[in-house]
Amino acid sequence: MPRSLRLGPGLFVTGTDTEVGKTVVAGTVAATLAEQGHAVSVFKPAVTGTGDPAAGPPDHERLRASARSGQRPADVAPYRFEPAVSPHLAGRQAGVAIDPAKLRASARLAAACGDVLVAEGVGGLLVPLTDGYLVRDLAVDLGLPLVVAARPGLGTINHTLMTLECARAAGLEVRAVVLTPWPAAPSAMHRSNRETIAAAGGVAVATLPWVDTSRAALAAHDLPVARWVTPSAGLVAA
Repeated sequence: MPRSLRLGPGLFVTGTDTEVGKTVVAGTVAATLAEQGHAVSVFKPAVTGTGDPAAGPPDHERLRASARSGQRPADVAPYRFEPAVSPHLAGRQAGVAIDPAKLRASARLAAACGDVLVAEGVGGLLVPLTDGYLVRDLAVDLGLPLVVAARPGLGTINHTLMTLECARAAGLEVRAVVLTPWPAAPSAMHRSNRETIAAAGGVAVATLPWVDTSRAALAAHDLPVARWVTPSAGLVAA
């Protein structure tokens, strides 16, 4: 199995769980980079839950809008399924075998569409994309540094520190944790969670309040995105 496709500058946004704000964080990163003048491409290996119209636009469409990307939806997310279940189960139910080689090839093509790639995972790092191939395996293959989206409230210390250990055990570099949605009036618990994760995890911890998913709103937030993107590539604000 290949390791590190050397895609160039970019970030891989993962989460401590599902529904923890990965798409909002990834969209904020993409929109911020686009506002700085970069040609941003986006990638998500699989999208599930597309069959629920009440959920709004699926994640890959939100990512495209955030980045102002000209990519086709199929180029952003090579696998798309209606049931809101894990990708390996969605693929099995649809009679579709998710192919790790296709995921790697799709990520390479996505990266070629811009000068910086923002990839978003599915659920957490140990979610299986297919039998024997986890989200973490894909992150290792892409060779991008991680940003971890996490909840700010009770339970986040354990979930976040486990995610950091899981990532580092595979040799992945975690550039930051983003707690979201960060409350307007954080409690002592919220502040302690942030401080504890930073100290115990040895990681920078940023916060992001609730935002709508319009590109302008996402780009308005002051996350230190330029510091998170691969420094060896020399990416700076345009």
